Amino acid sequence: MASNLPGSVRQFGVAVRALLFFTVALGIIYPLVMTGAAQALFHGNANGSIVQVDGKDTASDLIGQAYGKEWFQTRPSAVDYDAMGSAASQYGPHNPELLKLIDQRRQEIATLNGVDPSQVPPDAVTASGSGLDPHISPAYAALQVNRVARERGLPVATVEKLVQDNTEGRTLGFLGEPRVNVVKLNNALAAL
Repeated sequence: MASNLPGSVRQFGVAVRALLFFTVALGIIYPLVMTGAAQALFHGNANGSIVQVDGKDTASDLIGQAYGKEWFQTRPSAVDYDAMGSAASQYGPHNPELLKLIDQRRQEIATLNGVDPSQVPPDAVTASGSGLDPHISPAYAALQVNRVARERGLPVATVEKLVQDNTEGRTLGFLGEPRVNVVKLNNALAAL
């Protein structure tokens, strides 16, 4: 059936129908399907990986936090653990301000943990790219064991076991490095 409408009006009608179709398909149906799949397959992750203590939401194991002296410490944060300001410092590896900050952090961590500054691992003095990373190296966790055990009045072996139990291996067995999630570790420590 031939239309008597001018070509530009027909093209406009086709464009409006296409806009409506793609708005519904990609703006409503696709997000609902993806949300449903995420909830079904990765429920905890899709909801923010929330850590609960005594039935109360206390943290997300995806975001580092500042802790007191009696807890394990995360990496330094370039944004003071403010998720709204997630960013790195943007200092290059030879920036004098960064080198001074690293040396200052090394001295503070060595003093806090009662060790020689040469024993402080690199991840203890460098902020993560987001400034919010909750993971530290097993070496940094091991460095803190004696302090945490002393501050909390626990046997060193108990605290070492907690670190061992909360050490994650490489992703898929070959990606990344072994790591310790400080939020989960401190949650396990609080449960003792």
